[in-house]
Amino acid sequence: MFDKATAAVRRLLASGRDGDRSSTPRGTGRPRQHNLFDAAAEYVSACAEDDQQRIDEASGWVSPEALSFGVSELACRAVIALARERNESPRSVARSLLGLPAAEEAA
Repeated sequence: MFDKATAAVRRLLASGRDGDRSSTPRGTGRPRQHNLFDAAAEYVSACAEDDQQRIDEASGWVSPEALSFGVSELACRAVIALARERNESPRSVARSLLGLPAAEEAA
């Protein structure tokens, strides 16, 4: 699944349809291009820190669809990394992070 998602992201970025929007960093006068991964990383970290200003800013960097895709990709990668670290299945890690009871693994 991870390889398919990565390949899809690469195709999307190569097509130029990743929803990039530009903003001007303070003091530079040059527009800065943000991709969906910049936006997702900033958005998720801002949510974790309860920083509404950064949430709003990151939300404007890319289209809502691109942001949703980036957040989903970040979630998948985080769950995979934690599962490897904990030597657990991604399913059990995801359920644990959301406070859900453990599901019975399929035989």
